[in-house]
Amino acid sequence: MTNLGIGLIGYAFMGAAHSQAWRSAPRFFDLPLQPDMTVLCGRSADAVSEAAGKLGWSQTETDWRKLLNRDDVQLIDICTPGDSHAEIAIAALRAGKHVLCEKPLANTVAEAEQMAAAAAEAAANGIRSMVGFTYRRVPAIGLARQLVAEGKIGTIRHVRAQYLQDWIADPEAPLSWRLDKEKAGSGALGDIGAHIVDLTQYITGDRITEVSGQLETFVKERPVAAAHSGLSGEAGTERGPVTVDDAAIFLARFGDGGLGVFEATRFATGRKNAIRIEINGSEGSLAFDFEDMNELHFYDATEPAETAGFRRILVTEASHPYVAAWWPPGHLLGYEHGFTHQVVDLVTAIAEGKDPEPSFADGLQVQRVLAAVEDSSTSRQWQEIPE
Repeated sequence: MTNLGIGLIGYAFMGAAHSQAWRSAPRFFDLPLQPDMTVLCGRSADAVSEAAGKLGWSQTETDWRKLLNRDDVQLIDICTPGDSHAEIAIAALRAGKHVLCEKPLANTVAEAEQMAAAAAEAAANGIRSMVGFTYRRVPAIGLARQLVAEGKIGTIRHVRAQYLQDWIADPEAPLSWRLDKEKAGSGALGDIGAHIVDLTQYITGDRITEVSGQLETFVKERPVAAAHSGLSGEAGTERGPVTVDDAAIFLARFGDGGLGVFEATRFATGRKNAIRIEINGSEGSLAFDFEDMNELHFYDATEPAETAGFRRILVTEASHPYVAAWWPPGHLLGYEHGFTHQVVDLVTAIAEGKDPEPSFADGLQVQRVLAAVEDSSTSRQWQEIPE
């Protein structure tokens, strides 16, 4: 096999980002397999046809099950709301298709366990699966992981992580599927909190073992959007309940003894997509902010006090993760590049017969952390994360 036929399910925000990645990856990286943008799937024939023409897909389907029977599709890319992840992914794996599934892996731990079990069974037959925590593929994050692994900041003592947005700070912002627990599983906790859980575990090489958290829904009801009401135009006078959290905060303990403080909110007025991570170790510190995503700040505590200070590293050198395929030093990368790097890693793993990372098992572990935070908010007690 020299071509890898892709079937993408979903064509909205994430579908567009994944489409960009499938288009650009083989044009900038020397891939062992050639991705073929074979078919785009969505429920509305007219809408999916329009999206396919815009995004670069050859054919369309309106029933995702038909993708599983197509010989020209070897990989299923799932960009749907969380309530359909388990059904699609498990069916695709059992049909012998590789799977890329957007995060969070599922809406519940039980679903994630079923998906991880199906992935393990499929892996025994050479079928690969990966969950889409794309921020791992930001070059500065890759460099941070490398510096921690090399012992540059010593033993990790503190982890601070925030994911700050404000897109529903307006109480009149309409309902969407992301505010519906049945479709989304959770709110800020699962949608954006999942990212900082994964990122901190990835950078540190350690896992969260215990959490104490609090969830809050600040706006309990919102206008019903056209997509919910079946009407055309903007939101009307009808209002519906918000059934997920608007914000989540939690404390965490890591396996090697480090302490963590986490915050995920959609009510940080003025913050559009700020991911902030700081890690303090016995020999130094690292700090990252996605709003300056090409930079990593590094403090070396072994330097003399007279000259010590945080060092700004512009992560655009060819020696930095993924960067060599792109532009000369100082020419910055953007949000979309993480999705391209994800494609590169996945296609390479498939060609080499290796299990890609993050795996469905990694996605399950993050799901268990999210569930423990939710349980802690209800019980007002610390919750351990099951192995």
